[in-house]
Amino acid sequence: MKQAIIAAFAAIIMSSGAYADTIKIGVVGPFSGPFALQGKNFKAGIDAYMAMHGTTIGDDTVEIIYRDLPAADPAQSKALAQELVVKEKVQYLAGFYFTPDAMAVTPILKQANVPLIVMNAATSAIVTKSPLVVRTSFTTWQTSTPIAKVAHDAGVSKVISIVSDYGPGIDAENAFKAGFEKEGGAVVEAIRMPLSTNDFSPIMQRIKDSGAEGVFAFLPSGPTTLGFVKAFNENGLKAGGIKFFAPGDLTQESDLPALGDAALGIQTTFHYAVSHDSPENKAFVKAASKAIGNPAELSFPSVGAFDGMNVIYKMIEATGGEQDAQKAVDAVKGLSWVSPRGPVSIDPESRHITQNIYLREVTKADDGSYYNKEIQTFEKQGDPGLAAVK
Repeated sequence: MKQAIIAAFAAIIMSSGAYADTIKIGVVGPFSGPFALQGKNFKAGIDAYMAMHGTTIGDDTVEIIYRDLPAADPAQSKALAQELVVKEKVQYLAGFYFTPDAMAVTPILKQANVPLIVMNAATSAIVTKSPLVVRTSFTTWQTSTPIAKVAHDAGVSKVISIVSDYGPGIDAENAFKAGFEKEGGAVVEAIRMPLSTNDFSPIMQRIKDSGAEGVFAFLPSGPTTLGFVKAFNENGLKAGGIKFFAPGDLTQESDLPALGDAALGIQTTFHYAVSHDSPENKAFVKAASKAIGNPAELSFPSVGAFDGMNVIYKMIEATGGEQDAQKAVDAVKGLSWVSPRGPVSIDPESRHITQNIYLREVTKADDGSYYNKEIQTFEKQGDPGLAAVK
């Protein structure tokens, strides 16, 4: 009789949710320093998802634990990830704005039994470093390959390539070169700049001296891209008729007010524009704008984070909240859904996101604001860079 009462009491407690777990997700990103706006967009995307979908999955509660990494620092990235796993007992790692930071974490995933959901870092090779990596952002091969066709179709036959000298920049350089040469064009010179470069005048002179009809550029979004685009205009390259081609990092929405008319007409290819016209995106922008506080600060890392949370929620559902990294990853292979950016899916082989890439042109709206207007769609783009890695 006594045992029956105890069992009944235990059943009541369990049914009341008293034994529900808190599932912790560790998010590493730049929440201070020069790239703090990108981290702010991570948080806005995460907050928007949780506002729209709740903070519980079954009886489990989801908790986000943030760690600040102001600039690329692989050693610190690994240390923060280890602290999140060991001290905070997170079941999922996510975020990671810069490629070197994501790369540094991949060796610890298997032993920690933790998946990594990359919400931004854009080098193709990251997903090859561990079977426990899933990407919900993009790669620079994915966004830079279509712009090569755009440049050729615009009548440009000679281009100079300018990129930041780190993983995504080198990927962007190689992607554009491969695509442009396939179209019959020629890259007359390829320049790689240190990530710390902030004086672009010598680079602009080299563009003038190259004899190129166009420039292809890649720099990580933030202060550097703003400075590069301004230098392009102030040094007379735009006025001189040199055409500007880039992936969308160069014209993120939060930079457009500062760029002003200097950005008008710049064409980029990218996976997301805040102006994307769909019901899903309108709902997302409304929630993310509320989360970020200033809608003008909303840009692409927010959607990588939003979709990253969708993937993590699916993983939690599939594992019943238990910590099983491989089961969690296997559960989202082939997963498809309609994102704020359009239809997407997780490739079952690469664990990278397949998505539309859009040609956008910086345009001025009737109210005087600037936005990226989508003018062409390259549907269901995978990552061409994975073939280069292999």
